[in-house]
Amino acid sequence: MKYLPAMWPVVPAAGFWGGTSWLDTHAKLVDHVRANQGPIDFLLVGDSITQQWGSALDNKPLTAGWVKQFGSAKVVNIGIGGDKSQNVLWRLDHGGVVGLEPKCIVLMIGNNNMFFVPETGVEPAARGIKACADNLRRKFPTTPIVVVKILPAHEPGNPFYENIKKTNAALDTLHLDADTLVRVVDLTADMTGADGTIKADLFTPDKIHLSAAGYAVYAEKLRPVVDGVLAKAHQAAPR
Repeated sequence: MKYLPAMWPVVPAAGFWGGTSWLDTHAKLVDHVRANQGPIDFLLVGDSITQQWGSALDNKPLTAGWVKQFGSAKVVNIGIGGDKSQNVLWRLDHGGVVGLEPKCIVLMIGNNNMFFVPETGVEPAARGIKACADNLRRKFPTTPIVVVKILPAHEPGNPFYENIKKTNAALDTLHLDADTLVRVVDLTADMTGADGTIKADLFTPDKIHLSAAGYAVYAEKLRPVVDGVLAKAHQAAPR
């Protein structure tokens, strides 16, 4: 794998923070999943941007923006800060979602893969996102999946910003929504101004993570998509 960087985003790999800390974090989420077996409303999958919706890892409640849109819906959040697509793939295959019965899955991954685009290229980064969606589909054959494209970060001209744009464009060519129960959501226009600059009030000072206002926008835009895909799933369900 060392010499095949284009494979990095699509081949499951455990994360590593030094010692066993990443594996310990994964184990904590597996315990959380085991404690919430059976029907749930939402399964949230991703990295720190997902984790910060509100997670058992931090003992933090869901953001006010989420609660405003989705009320008391039962949520299991398996976001882990720093994760790349390959880490999510590993977690999904190592107890990360066993026993859950979600009504809807929301996946956002790929931001941390941008650090490695000089080695992997953008197309493999996009394929990593698709691989995560495909893995979830295999595990949950009839569950609607909302795939949220990588959010903008930093500023136009910054390689990180530009590679996010390119990866999101490459994702379009993979046609994830050929699956009638998959919706791909692009929040770029909601998070940026006319010149492409990110809206400062929606982001924290690192220009990557979302502020409370950013999560409120995210939840507001997510709500009609979720309603639509759940309605589609209901129509498709056997009677």
